[in-house]
Amino acid sequence: MRRSIFILWMVFAVVLNSCSNPSLQKYMVEKQDDAKFVKMDISGSLLQNSSSMDIAQKETLKTIRKINVLAYPIQDNDTINFEKEKAAISNILQSETYKTLVYMNSPDRKASLKYTGEEDAIDELILYGSDDSQGFAVLRIIGDNMRPDDMYQLMRTIQNGDIDISQFPGFEKTFKD
Repeated sequence: MRRSIFILWMVFAVVLNSCSNPSLQKYMVEKQDDAKFVKMDISGSLLQNSSSMDIAQKETLKTIRKINVLAYPIQDNDTINFEKEKAAISNILQSETYKTLVYMNSPDRKASLKYTGEEDAIDELILYGSDDSQGFAVLRIIGDNMRPDDMYQLMRTIQNGDIDISQFPGFEKTFKD
């Protein structure tokens, strides 16, 4: 009797787990070997080696453990697969797990900044952008107790060219335009 109850609970757990919403991490791992995607992973320790940063920027970077980038550039007018993958990402990011900080929308472009954790202690920051003629990209920043205002200031500093990101091959190319 106990054995049949145990087996029943195991089946229930497997079914429950298979019905759960997919996570962004799982999606990105599944796409690691897909040649249609551009992928990049950066360790947080690599980011902390820049001498051109001030103390506040270095402290902000210490909260970052890892950065994952996944991009789907539209190639050879393959809009069918693009739409399928864009819908999959949109479905994942609509989950209650991800809270929205900023959302921008135009007829052919969308961008959002989402997070997990607490508003003043973010564990995961997700920047998603899509363009119907170019493709989409997801930037996933994983850290501990990241603050949105500090991350915003750091991104502005990088955007202004005050931090040299050329030491990361492919980083500039991925975020060009």
